[in-house]
Amino acid sequence: MDRMYEKRKKLIYQFICDDFYVPMKLKELAVMFQVQKEERQILKEILDELESEGKIHRTQTGKYVKGQAGKLVGIYQAHARGFGFVTVEGFDEDIFISEEDAGQALQGDEVEIILTKSGKNRQEGKRQEGKVVKIINRGTSQLVGYFQKNKNFGFVVPDNQKFLQDIFVPEERSKGAVTGHKVVVKITSYGGEGKNPEGEVVQILGHVNDPGTDILSIAMSYELPMEFPEKLLNQAERVAKPVSGADCAGRKDLRHVKMVTIDGEDAKDLDDAVSLEKKEGFYFLGVHIADVTNYVQENSALDREAKKRGTSVYLADRVIPMLPHILSNGICSLNAGEDRLALSCLMKIDDKGVIVDHEIAETVIHVDRRMTYTAVKKILEDEDEETCREYKEFVPMFQEMEKLSRILRNRRHKRGAVDFDFPETKVILDDEGRPVELKAYERNTATKLIEDFMLAANETVAEDFFWREIPFVYRTHDTPDEEKIRKLSVFINNFGYTMHIGTKEVHPKEIQKLLEKAEGTPEEPMIARLALRSMKQAKYTPENTGHFGLATSYYTHFTSPIRRYPDLQIHRIIKDTLRGRMNEKKIEHYDAILPEVTKHSSEMERRADEAERETVKLKKVQFMKNHIGEVYEGTISGITKWGMYVELPNTIEGLVHVANMTDDHYEYVEEQYEMRGDHTGRTYRLGDKIFIRVIATDELQRTIDFEIAKEWETDYDKDECEAYCEQ
Repeated sequence: MDRMYEKRKKLIYQFICDDFYVPMKLKELAVMFQVQKEERQILKEILDELESEGKIHRTQTGKYVKGQAGKLVGIYQAHARGFGFVTVEGFDEDIFISEEDAGQALQGDEVEIILTKSGKNRQEGKRQEGKVVKIINRGTSQLVGYFQKNKNFGFVVPDNQKFLQDIFVPEERSKGAVTGHKVVVKITSYGGEGKNPEGEVVQILGHVNDPGTDILSIAMSYELPMEFPEKLLNQAERVAKPVSGADCAGRKDLRHVKMVTIDGEDAKDLDDAVSLEKKEGFYFLGVHIADVTNYVQENSALDREAKKRGTSVYLADRVIPMLPHILSNGICSLNAGEDRLALSCLMKIDDKGVIVDHEIAETVIHVDRRMTYTAVKKILEDEDEETCREYKEFVPMFQEMEKLSRILRNRRHKRGAVDFDFPETKVILDDEGRPVELKAYERNTATKLIEDFMLAANETVAEDFFWREIPFVYRTHDTPDEEKIRKLSVFINNFGYTMHIGTKEVHPKEIQKLLEKAEGTPEEPMIARLALRSMKQAKYTPENTGHFGLATSYYTHFTSPIRRYPDLQIHRIIKDTLRGRMNEKKIEHYDAILPEVTKHSSEMERRADEAERETVKLKKVQFMKNHIGEVYEGTISGITKWGMYVELPNTIEGLVHVANMTDDHYEYVEEQYEMRGDHTGRTYRLGDKIFIRVIATDELQRTIDFEIAKEWETDYDKDECEAYCEQ
């Protein structure tokens, strides 16, 4: 018995120490180890013993993590100002680390810390503080930066502002780099007290002024894989064969069904097609998704590479695809006029938007037309005669689609789904990679229509598989942080708004009602931003905890297997189920792999989002470099103690630093989200409209500086205007 107990204890401890382990509660561990209810007490005793030995620690939220109480293990996130934060699994908030307590920790390091301040008094906004006592693993082995050559050596100035020290490079390890080159440097020594880290140049990306070097530098700094290995490309070529009769065997043949793809003009990886028929008072909606798993077999080289990448990444001048182009733009893309294999979600919907019946099936389809959002908008919104003539056989279907889209949207709205309509930025580049135009992506009838249909399919698939009680991948979005919601509730009272908060949590309907009440008011942008900031980040999980923002108990990502690995993963689960292969062995297999797949996919999604954001930020800085001295009207989008962020209609954001607010001494009033002048009493609040002048840009730090201007300065040169006034 003792031997069995020790064996179990060792097994549990090894599991908690595994890199792929996601912090779990007692109940979750019991499910993972298939512990029967009557044996759960033994599991509890083992966990208590491991905790008393200091090997594991139970967090505030009841989840078990490695390390002893008081000593925690997490990832160090540096700040450009010298201090940092440590993210600890199972903790709701990061732990603050002052500059003097950071030791030799660098960005991304896995560190052991001790808590120096508990932060129990949350009402006063106190947060937990800690001190780094040990560096367990270095998080970064290479960096991208600007090379500066001296006589017998060089330095690399890291692009990442969180790395505060330059990297020393001996001449023999510089690969012949000269001042002005952007390089990838491998760190060979992490330095120490008063000593810079050392490294060697492993790749020269190009000169800082060469077209494309800037975006390539961002891609390399996020370690985005730029090329596919040749063996993998050969494998992709072998599997990318045209659809044959054998491929179609056993599939539902939908080639006779009228269907279209609707995407942006420049899209090449078309992974979804839609069809709609109205009969007997019901809408029969088909959402047809490319059957990528037919070509990407589990654990093949293609699958392992796709899983590693996690997602396609869309940068301003290039796409870094999850799958090779021969698949993503070829046999897996639902190109018009070609037979294609698909997984279809066929829904029967009543006139209230209720999905009364559905079928998920392996199908063979034939897309009739490749439509663009622009063309569909012209038909539905503009009623453009020429476009309507060109697509006349599809116009009635599009009109029915618009009706169904509105019904589905209204139904989602009634249950409380929150729709934040913050515009994304579309960057137009010239041949040299210079930004010539920045504009907000347009959301119109056509884009909303596809959005509504994809949401319906994702929700239908998630609910279906939840009730089958088999392993699955869900897209989850947790309830907002109680403290952030409480702060939002207190703040909006200043404007006469109230929000009903239930027992420790808020219903999405309350956020939705708040946004509706604020619509059209001067404070609308401010309230929308604060509500968004109170939200948590959506992620992929094997457990279904619901989606707060969409106000639904079931949600997944089913519709984009060409560019998202979670979609590809659930396609396999769906096909195994449809083909009757979901036996006990398969269930055990998916139970074992899904925690790691979902965790890695969430991390890769965040990496892609950050790289895309940094690229857009850089192009915005380059664009505004040519507009220094010009005056624009913008909206105050953020206020901090060091200044006010102002967003312009083209989505560009810049900072009015307090040092440049020279007409008074301004203090930041945190509770009111405002800047207040000591002498004049002038206040600037989140959401206020103000005029600004562009005064500086910094490509390395990707920042834009503004100063406050006067309205008349948009139309006249200031000196001319003053001279005119003196006359």
